[in-house]
Amino acid sequence: MKKFLLLLLVVASCRAKQPAPAAPAATASEPPVAASDSTGDWALAPFTKVDSVNPVAGPSGALFLDPLRRGTVKWEEKDVFNPAIVVRKGKLYMLYRAQDKIGRPAGTSRIGLAVSEDGYHFVRRPVPVLYPAEDKQKILEWEGGCEDPRVVQDERGTYYMTYTAFDGRTARLLVATSSDLVHWIKHGSAFADAYNGRYSRAWSKSGSIVSRYLGSKVVATKINGKYWMYWGDMNIWAATSDDLIHWTPVVSGPEAALKVVVAPRSGHWDSKLVESGPPAMVTKEGILLIYNGMNQRSDGDTTLPEGMYGGGQVLLDKNDPTKVLRRLDHNFIRPDKPYEITGQVGQVCFLEGLADFKGRWLLYYGTADSKIAVAVGPDKPMAW
Repeated sequence: MKKFLLLLLVVASCRAKQPAPAAPAATASEPPVAASDSTGDWALAPFTKVDSVNPVAGPSGALFLDPLRRGTVKWEEKDVFNPAIVVRKGKLYMLYRAQDKIGRPAGTSRIGLAVSEDGYHFVRRPVPVLYPAEDKQKILEWEGGCEDPRVVQDERGTYYMTYTAFDGRTARLLVATSSDLVHWIKHGSAFADAYNGRYSRAWSKSGSIVSRYLGSKVVATKINGKYWMYWGDMNIWAATSDDLIHWTPVVSGPEAALKVVVAPRSGHWDSKLVESGPPAMVTKEGILLIYNGMNQRSDGDTTLPEGMYGGGQVLLDKNDPTKVLRRLDHNFIRPDKPYEITGQVGQVCFLEGLADFKGRWLLYYGTADSKIAVAVGPDKPMAW
């Protein structure tokens, strides 16, 4: 989520450990920006924060026998944030990022699992379900950890998680699969087989796979014979896949540079950077992508705090998923609660989990990189 100063690279939060802009190799020129849309009749909004229950999750003293430290750690003692959401057998499951206080650079991250009957009150599994271990991904995951999951399923019911591995220096986008949300198989870098591994060695994160929201299920869907994913945390780029595991970034130009799909906007609340949110949604109007944006007052919205993270929405063409059709000119959610303003990284609402659960749109997000909150959306079916 942020980039630039080397000093910030070693801070624990996603927002505080951004690479230099050159990390993902050469980048294509910025695409034309679609006209800003102030009405947003195509968007999924408004959302109302559920103050009566927020935050729905925070740190705890739960213990875990870590296979690498060979000792017991309080694996979610420091911060709990940035959740993915899955509805399974009538219950809502939340896969979330938790940090301890002992790992470097500022706490090792692991992914935990919690379940809810109503979407507001959760019972947590006592130990994480995805974490650094003695496996092939250790070199990428230790000891920064496993961060920021997004989860979809295929038509057979297999779950696919995109998550960030952080070794303390470089974030990389990885993929894991599961049949039950508890036992996960790690498949390594999403980009390992593309362009001789060029992008697997570079900074990458935040994989939002284009899906159909079929009732409570979020099912990955092919467009023009390929699965599509939006990814990135400076610009938003795209990638395609045949199997949801091996991904090829979309490039353009003679140097095969990454093709920018959504870029920061000068003079707006998302002037510093943009980053993919929950799984993108196919609707009758196009592909709806909820994204996160960061404000830089010198080139952005001077009425908002420096470094503030809020949520935006953009509509893309179903026939050309790299073409922007509409983009909200305002953020539809931003920090204004104490638990969103103050924490590991202040002034942050970071959106990652969305579900149609029991007739309600529920949006889950990390607050100040410290806790998790929920907002309720409109009574609006998103037909496709």
